[in-house]
Formats: sequence, structure tokens, C-alpha cells
Amino acid sequence: MSYYVVSVEPRREDRFMAMAAKHLSPEVARFHWPRRKLTIRRRGRREEALAPVFPGYVFVEADALTEEVYRTTKRLPGFYRFLESNDRIRALSGDDLELVAHFVRFGDVIGKSLVTFDEHSRIEVAEGPLAGLEGRIVKVDRRKQRAKVRLDLYQETFLVDFGFEVLLPSSSPPPEN
Repeated sequence: MSYYVVSVEPRREDRFMAMAAKHLSPEVARFHWPRRKLTIRRRGRREEALAPVFPGYVFVEADALTEEVYRTTKRLPGFYRFLESNDRIRALSGDDLELVAHFVRFGDVIGKSLVTFDEHSRIEVAEGPLAGLEGRIVKVDRRKQRAKVRLDLYQETFLVDFGFEVLLPSSSPPPEN
């Protein structure tokens, strides 16, 4: 399977996805819009919220980008263009393909990672979507339980916050007197 990137109207990705599901069967092409789960404080209360991993981008998974998929996708409301361009549509490859496949593996909604911190306060990912992305983490906010990660796609850089939960050691050393 190959993945193609579609640039769509930001904050309207959900509408685009609904229309794509109506017009194209999953046997022909599957559309992916990875979102991440974050905990947000509003007025002193914590709420779960969803935010796109790549705002304004949707991914098409297909054996090949057929004429039917191309024409149908172009006609959907909110469509801007295929990447690299409508004239030079290129399937993802290399690092770009690995990155998108990494997030698609977690489903439509990417949950929080389980992490620990070593004695030097460096983050260590035990499991979850941050696993394998440790080298891309540029900032950690322990209070908000978020890690800011640098993601590159088609020579464009995105800084994206991912939520995490801290695993406490199962047995801690006894306190010293």
C-alpha cells in the first residue's frame, strides 16, 4: 500500500473525511486523519480534547492513485491539492512514509504514551506513540504532561504536542532517616 498526502482546508478535515467516506469505498482507498488526545485545563477543570497531528493534511492509503480516486478526491469540499503538487503527485517514501505509518498504526485517535524519567530528568518512553520518536522530542512540560515533538513531512517541519502519563516505579527505595 502507498500513502498520498492531501492538503485540505484546516479545521474542516472532519467534513472532508465524512465526504470521502461517502464517495469512495474502503476497498478503493482509505483516508486517514491522525488525531492526538490531549488533556487541556479550562477554568480549573481538566478536559480531554482531540487535535490533528498534521493540521490541514489527510492521508490516502491505496494500492495506486487511480483516476477514480484522483477525480473524486479533487471534487470533495475542502480539497486544496495533492502533495507534492497536483501535477506531480508523489507517494510518501523513506522517512515520510515511516512517520505516517507510525501514526496510522495507532488508529484514528492517538492516545497518550506511558513514560518515565531517569535520574537526569530525561524522558524515557515505555510505550505508546512517542516510542521511537525520542530523538525528535524538543521540549517536555511535566506539569501539563506534554512532549513537544518535531515532525518533518515533505520538507516542512511541524512542532506537535503529544500527551503522556508518567509511570511511577513499582517499588521505590525506603526513605532514609
